[in-house]
Amino acid sequence: METAGRQEPRALQLLNPSRCILARQITFRGRSVLRVIILAGGYAKRLYPLTENRAKPLISVAGKPMIERVLGSLAPVEDIESIYIVTNDKFHTDFRNWLDAYCLNNGHFPIDIINNESSEVECQIGAIGNLHLVLARENIDDDIIVVAADNLFTESLEGFATFSRQKNAPVVGVYTMDTLHDVQKYGSVQLDDSGMITYFEEKPVIPKSLTIGIALYYYPKSSLSLIKQYIAERNNSEEPGRLVEWMYKRTPFYSWSLPGIWCDVGSIEKLEEANRIFAE
Repeated sequence: METAGRQEPRALQLLNPSRCILARQITFRGRSVLRVIILAGGYAKRLYPLTENRAKPLISVAGKPMIERVLGSLAPVEDIESIYIVTNDKFHTDFRNWLDAYCLNNGHFPIDIINNESSEVECQIGAIGNLHLVLARENIDDDIIVVAADNLFTESLEGFATFSRQKNAPVVGVYTMDTLHDVQKYGSVQLDDSGMITYFEEKPVIPKSLTIGIALYYYPKSSLSLIKQYIAERNNSEEPGRLVEWMYKRTPFYSWSLPGIWCDVGSIEKLEEANRIFAE
């Protein structure tokens, strides 16, 4: 494991196939460290047969795997100490093989591949379940950023991290959709003048606004106990927006408007659209 200002030798990196080290000095300037959890535990059935034997985040968009585009968006963010990519047993080896190749050419943050040990769609523990699994297994007690591996951004997430750490409160990335029909697939959000959530409904039948919450979240250390409480109460552990829907009623929850273009690659049509956008 790397310490601040020191890089792990390349030979040692290669001996650890599930970890990759950033080839630059990490400084924290007295702030708490930041950890990132990338959600990649699904089976992407809507993209079958393309994803039947291949993890969706490893599919290329304009010549680069989706997961690498997510990492690229995170690269400018300061204070990241480690990144955890949580996947399933079916694709765990594929992710490890990808990381081996990635480390050879792209020294990066310390990256761990976490196996949630599910191998069938029926055995999925859900996005919130995967988040909780990483928190518990890795004994994480720090501020965290959570992002879905199929969410792609044309702009970096540096602004999101800066804004979130200044708020020192839970934050969700928000985006404006074109139609209310589009909102039905996501979480409908209403905000006050400060950007704090006043209403959030996951997959609403009748959306109340064109603003949606996307799979990009910041949870400060102080809010991690609420995630544990959510799981302990046996709430819905599937869509990550369910946690926002529950948590904003218990603690101030803020929003950050995404700059640029956001792509949620949830279908063949969206994959084709992402290829066009990132090829430009």
